[in-house]
Amino acid sequence: QVQLVESGGGLVQAGGSLRLSCAASGRTLNSNAMGWFRQTPGKERELVATINWNGGTTDYADSVKGRFTISRDNAKNMVYLQMNSLNPEDTAVYYCAASLLPWTTQTTAYYYWGQGTQVTVSS
Repeated sequence: QVQLVESGGGLVQAGGSLRLSCAASGRTLNSNAMGWFRQTPGKERELVATINWNGGTTDYADSVKGRFTISRDNAKNMVYLQMNSLNPEDTAVYYCAASLLPWTTQTTAYYYWGQGTQVTVSS
């Protein structure tokens, strides 16, 4: 059974930065694409960033391009999301997810999910 645990969320002022971490346990995910999603009340979960199995390929939602960076450390079974130049529209619960595929940008291809970490950006 795969467990994903997010950390690093919190309250930050607009223009600030946060780094989210996702620790995977239960099995190694070195062959799996990983993603960060976010969700606000009343809205569908949004795919923010994805990274392929070896970290060589990434993709981002237009709203975060140039501000967010996804990375992974397969030796540690960790995935990260560096978030810079945060604005209030980035306020959401952020989720880490793992796909069964080595690379995908399809939201429906993510199988394992963390419990989420709250990010709040004040203006």
